[in-house]
Amino acid sequence: MASLTTLKINSYLNMSLLLLIFGLFIIGIGLILGMDIIFVSVLFLIIMVLYVLISPQIVKWSTRTRFLKPGEIVYFEDKVKRLADEAGIPMPKLGIVEDPTPNAFVYGLTQKGSVLSVHTGLLNVLNDDEMDAVLAHEIGHIKNRDCMYMTFLSVLPLIAAFGMRLFLFARFGGRGRDAGKMMAIILAIAALSAVVYFFSSMLIKRLSRIREFYADAYSAHITQNPHALSSALTKITYGLSLSPPEEKSNASARQFYIGNVQAAHNEMDRIMKNKSKYDLDGDGVIDENELQLAMAEEAKTSAWDRWNGLFRTHPPTFKRILSLKELEKEMNKGRLTKNETYEKVEF
Repeated sequence: MASLTTLKINSYLNMSLLLLIFGLFIIGIGLILGMDIIFVSVLFLIIMVLYVLISPQIVKWSTRTRFLKPGEIVYFEDKVKRLADEAGIPMPKLGIVEDPTPNAFVYGLTQKGSVLSVHTGLLNVLNDDEMDAVLAHEIGHIKNRDCMYMTFLSVLPLIAAFGMRLFLFARFGGRGRDAGKMMAIILAIAALSAVVYFFSSMLIKRLSRIREFYADAYSAHITQNPHALSSALTKITYGLSLSPPEEKSNASARQFYIGNVQAAHNEMDRIMKNKSKYDLDGDGVIDENELQLAMAEEAKTSAWDRWNGLFRTHPPTFKRILSLKELEKEMNKGRLTKNETYEKVEF
């Protein structure tokens, strides 16, 4: 049975495991290079702190976010202000990305310093209730401090990835015994970095998927309209699937988005392969209602994305919609408290 306590336990557990991996990584690097462990620890700590401090600027730059001036998009600003007040958090800074695809994301190191940004495509595609639901989802991320956790935890795989690239592709001069010894050190560090990268990435992606489910549940509770988020996720997935496959979300910000381009392509491809099954009126086109029903039906297929899902930062849209449908059924029976809503989360 899930709850806010479950979310906190998962966060602390993942953080503890990552710190353990990080400690073993430092010890391994120190032993391979014959360097003092304290020196290596301080060096890595400096790198971590620097990355965490500059990460908001990296996300802003990589996503091409432009901060909005007060009153520039009143519709957007009023909704976020109302939802932030209901959540009991400071009003986040608002951003806009000139991009026709429907998407939204938040980033920042603290609740007070958070930025909520949307693509222009999202403002053009969603109706009023759907916009409320998506913004409530993003506010849920800020309230649960997801950005802070994910920014901090993502440092380790980035350092490990740097270790793999640096020592796998760097060219070293020298011949004879020294060259052989250097190559052995390079391969040892590359192997250790690869192992650390794999396990730390898997832990972070799992935590990211869990936090997406909780943000969905928060949106359902605060709006009392889980159907609106289901509808919005359907439109977002469909809209993202229309963009070129190569236009994937920037790696440095992928975990912060509500939707992912490549995942949307994969999910829509699966539905279109069964088009005849889901085209209920036989008009040759899968409309919004048919698409939403198709996604809910695909989520019931146990084999769907069982292994591939382990490598994703977000749960499949199919599963998110199915979870929201279950919440909608429970809400129709009577109003659920926030804790009761979180207890319905399954991951």
